[in-house]
Amino acid sequence: MFTPYEELDALLGDLTRSVRDILGDTFVGAYVQGSFALGAGDRHSDCDFVVAATRLPRGGTEAALRRLHDGIPLRPGHWTRHLEGSYADTASLRDLGGLGTPWLFNDHGHRELTWDTHCNSAHSRWILRHHGITLAGPPVTEVVDEVPPEAVRAEARAALPEVLDSVRSWASFDLAWTQRYTVTTYCRVLYSLRTGRVASKPGALAWGREHLTPGWGPLLTQVSADRGRGWDPADPPRPGSLEATYAFASYAESFAA
Repeated sequence: MFTPYEELDALLGDLTRSVRDILGDTFVGAYVQGSFALGAGDRHSDCDFVVAATRLPRGGTEAALRRLHDGIPLRPGHWTRHLEGSYADTASLRDLGGLGTPWLFNDHGHRELTWDTHCNSAHSRWILRHHGITLAGPPVTEVVDEVPPEAVRAEARAALPEVLDSVRSWASFDLAWTQRYTVTTYCRVLYSLRTGRVASKPGALAWGREHLTPGWGPLLTQVSADRGRGWDPADPPRPGSLEATYAFASYAESFAA
């Protein structure tokens, strides 16, 4: 068992077999990272993966991967619409010198792959190195080098002033989901800034309730308690929660200095 969900395990197994056939002798390994690797994945999570190959997929190989991911969300089931991950080359995946290299990326809920750096971050590498689940191939420690705490902290410090604008660029603050996501993201970034490690969403909120100014406790508790509401386009933020979120954003961004 890779995850708590039989349907998701079956999908991951099928994805790994299909990708292995497409990549042929360039295939190195397939791994789960993100919330499921951190032991906190649930029905409201996406499932993050990284496939490592000796070279980036191009030409017919890239086209075959695009056809594969174009069809997966059309299959029956819940998890077929909740995969997210990248196809990386081992050279740029190995160490932090590869940061900034675009990988072929499957965005959560999308059918079209793009070239993006979304999964190519110190944050994702830290999870993969310390908690990655091997679907196929060598242990992840043979594929990804250790990520220094200073690199995780530096990335978090740089991200703090950009969190709100980044979320605004793709999500609507008319939704309760966005309010919760924003608060959780700030907690995760602050956790990484303080510790040089990466926490799951529930773990970061729990850490925030214990370590941040106590006055934020009600907001963090609300976000944690409302996770079960999931993503609902007809669900507006709770009264006052958006104002509290903006205030929390200002508080969190002050730590960037």
